[in-house]
Parts: sequence; C-alpha cells; structure tokens
Amino acid sequence: MWSASFEDPIPLPSGRRLLTLRDAASYIAKLPEAEHSAPEWQAAMEALILVVESGGPTMLARIGVMRALNRHVERVFNPDRKSHHWGKRKLKRDQ
Repeated sequence: MWSASFEDPIPLPSGRRLLTLRDAASYIAKLPEAEHSAPEWQAAMEALILVVESGGPTMLARIGVMRALNRHVERVFNPDRKSHHWGKRKLKRDQ
C-alpha cells in the first residue's frame, strides 16, 4: 500500500514533488532530527501509517504532510478579499 499515489502531488520547497506514500515517508525520514521530531511531522507520519495499515484515503496523509510543510506559514486575514453580503441588504424599515 506504500505505493499508493496521492490524488494531487505534494509540491516541496525544493521544487520536487511527492507522488506516493513511500515518497512522503522517505522524505520525512531524511529530515534532520530536530525537524523530524516536531509534532507536525510526527502527526504526518502517523497519518501515513494509518492510511497504509487501514487502507484509508490518501487525502488524510496528504493533509498531514501539507500541514507539516506549512507549519511556519502565518495565516493572515484579509478583509478586502471578500465583500460582505449583509452590507447590500436593505431592511423594509429603511425604505
């Protein structure tokens, strides 16, 4: 089951892509010890093992690896990205 492919390949910062569960496992195993022992990478490896042992969806493992890869990325809320639907509504009393 380690040869199962991800639905969408996982892009790495180096430009490579992880295509199978085996690729992801070997990538995690080759990480430096300090990074390898981070909780995000441990969770990603647990997700990989769970998918392989139980035959679960590969998307679960993909999510784990993506979260570990993006653990240092800060998510910033941008209020200009989407307009609010309630700003356009008119109440009956305001007409």
